[in-house]
Order: sequence, then C-alpha cells, then structure tokens
Amino acid sequence: MTIHRRLAVAVLAFLGVAPLAQAWGPLGHSVVAELAQRHLSPAAKAEVEHLLSLENKTSLADVSSWADEIRNDANQQDLWKNTRGLHYINFTSEKCNYVPPRDCPDGHCVVAAIDHYAEILADKKQSDATRLEALKFVVHFIGDEHQPLHAGYRDDKGGNDYQVQMNGKGSNLHRVWDSSLLLTHSNDWKAYADELDKRGMVTLPPTIAPFDNSFAQWAEESCRATAQPGFYPKGHKIDDAYVKAELPLAEERLRDAGRRLAEVLNIALSN
Repeated sequence: MTIHRRLAVAVLAFLGVAPLAQAWGPLGHSVVAELAQRHLSPAAKAEVEHLLSLENKTSLADVSSWADEIRNDANQQDLWKNTRGLHYINFTSEKCNYVPPRDCPDGHCVVAAIDHYAEILADKKQSDATRLEALKFVVHFIGDEHQPLHAGYRDDKGGNDYQVQMNGKGSNLHRVWDSSLLLTHSNDWKAYADELDKRGMVTLPPTIAPFDNSFAQWAEESCRATAQPGFYPKGHKIDDAYVKAELPLAEERLRDAGRRLAEVLNIALSN
C-alpha cells in the first residue's frame, strides 16, 4: 500500500474517534517542522534523529528550508534544476479539482513530489543518504503545499506577478504569504510553534474523493483558499485589516501542515 493510501486510511480512522474542534519562508517552514517533530511517534522520532545525525543536525527545523537553499549552492545546481518545479502546483480552474495529466504532467508538481519522496523515505533498502535527502524534501514540500499560493489557479505565477504595497513598500502577494504576513506576528519560529501548539490538536477536514490521495486534497484546500473573497486584496494594498483577516488562515495552514507532516513521517518511518 502506498504512503498516500496508508495516510488516507490513518486519517479516516483518526477522524472516527477525534473530538470535533476546529511555502513559506524560513520562519514558516521552521514552524511547520517544529510542530511535526513534537508529534512524532517514538519509532519515527528515532529514525528522524538517526537520519539527521548524518549531517550533524538535530531537528527537522534545521533542514526545513534546505530544498530552497540549494538554489544558491554551486554544488547543487543540477538538483535544484530538477526539483525547482516540484515546490508548487498550478491549477487551471477556480474549481481546484486535481486532474493529474492536466495539473501534474509527468508527475512534475508538489503533489506527486510528496508521494515520490515519502515512498523513498519509507524504503529501508535505500541508503541512509538517499533517505535523508527524501526526508528533507518531504518536510519542505508538505510545508510548501499548505502555503495557498503554492497551489493557486490564477495566471499570476502564484501571486508573484500580483504587485502589492505593504508598509509603504512594494512587494508581491506571494512574498507576503511566504514571509511578511507571519512576520507581523513573530520572527521567532520556536516561540511561534509554542503558541500554535498550545492551541491544541487541529481538526482536519474529512478526507474527500479521491480517498486514496490525501496529498491532492491538501493542494485543493490551498487552491480554494486563494479563491476566497478578499484573499487578493482590493487596491493591491496589504493593510492592518488584511493582516487581521488573513493571518488566522496562514496560521491554520501552518498547524495543518505540521499535523500532516507528523502523520506522513509516522507512517513512512513506522517499520
């Protein structure tokens, strides 16, 4: 059974007993990674620590932005070139329904990338170095997929071409959602993770069709968020009202990503 099939089964089982409650820059990725690390099973925690030790790292937050950082590493340019298109998915309609041949040709999108690297991570026949690389991609790509503009449908390069003004300075909507929005609240990723974790277990939406691809559902959620009224600010201005309205959504996506990343790692590293 593939990782995403096992994940769908696990989430459905959890939702049956759970009480009802309701790509980021370095800050967001670190928060997601820290939230996930706090909810790893003992087996997954031990395996994560083993793999991270290969690079003298101790936490998922230490490697959470690695998949972005390789763009500036002269020794990693081939890897960056081959993976730069895996950080996002471009939907073609505001309906945000995932159709692989149309939205993820040749498996070249974040949905397929998570599935691919999660399977490598789970495969004990792979070398530790290969599995560590897969771990770093899984941590990053699950974070990316929960940043709404990494799964947008608009023809604006995920908000990169949507220019905005924030605090009297020019920016674009993608950058706002990557970093600027979160930084209005905190620049301390550990303290931010503490605050979000104290809010308790996040309640995730029930799995919907296709039941066997949770990774696609997460992307669809992000896409639909970008279609909500007000997500694209009127007048291209990011003001206090916009931050007040949209920061809760950004924090919700961080919490969802952390919970889901933990679930993926717990499943992938359970054997």
